[in-house]
Amino acid sequence: MARYLGVDGGGSKTAFVLLDDAGRVLAEARTASCYYFDEGIELVGRILTEGVSEVCRQAGVTTADIDQAFFGLPGYGEVSSDIVHLDALPRDVLGHDRFSCDNDMVCGWAGSLGAVDGINVISGTGSMTYGERRGRGHRVGGWSELFGDEGSAYWIAARGLNAFTRMSDGRLPRGPLVDLVRARVEITSDLDVIDVVMNRWKGQRGRIADLAKTVVAAAEQGDEVAARILADASGELAEIVEATRVELGFSGDEVVPVSYSGGVFSAEPVRSGFEQAIAALPARYELRTPLLGPAIGAALYAAKRAGSPLSPHALDVLRSR
Repeated sequence: MARYLGVDGGGSKTAFVLLDDAGRVLAEARTASCYYFDEGIELVGRILTEGVSEVCRQAGVTTADIDQAFFGLPGYGEVSSDIVHLDALPRDVLGHDRFSCDNDMVCGWAGSLGAVDGINVISGTGSMTYGERRGRGHRVGGWSELFGDEGSAYWIAARGLNAFTRMSDGRLPRGPLVDLVRARVEITSDLDVIDVVMNRWKGQRGRIADLAKTVVAAAEQGDEVAARILADASGELAEIVEATRVELGFSGDEVVPVSYSGGVFSAEPVRSGFEQAIAALPARYELRTPLLGPAIGAALYAAKRAGSPLSPHALDVLRSR
């Protein structure tokens, strides 16, 4: 029996899954986030040690019994000088070299598509795509909320706040968005939104991104400006998928599997708008409902890197959990 460890890092948590080659989950654990830019790179080693120890304890195995591991780490690849250090940390945790590391975007792709060739688009707080074709991977997007992350929750929220200010000024017709934003941020004077977002929230990325839900609610109540923002978000996400297809070398004749992950896709207007935007592109895409979550995706990718991808039957076992 082969055992594969998957680690999906994220902004709010780190998830660990240990599978066997029959598709059985042997152990799962969650720890705090291993996003290290605020606390330093040593945080990653502490979090990995904690989570790996827990899954081994649950499964009654040692790290030597893990045949292959994949560590999807947030921020991996975004600071070139950190890569060598990040690549070395799992060796100290596992005591062997049967592992690989990459950005956590790979986990979303592997889970959504079952680690087969194709493209996954992520839209949560931020946005990006990751795809693979014939053993080569490529990323598009994820340039940060300051000058990128088009189609993400932060991007939607920032445009929603801009629309709120324009409606308050009378530069746009007032729609349901105005009262919904006032209620959400608990203000009676519209200018107080500056104090809430900039001073009380201190411009925190996650808190601002949560306002995307308010934009969705406004669109559902018939706000035309909010609906336009969501339609634009769908178009932006389709655009980065198309750029990924071109960079990976998919020809116009190939059918490209596409899936999605991230909380923004829980909004039906975005999900349906994305489907329409993909269908309008000249290339041939096959939109697939996500198969599995990113933590299991990380373990699937470990198996693939080991040269022993899980069988269709094993994938069915995982999906039936």
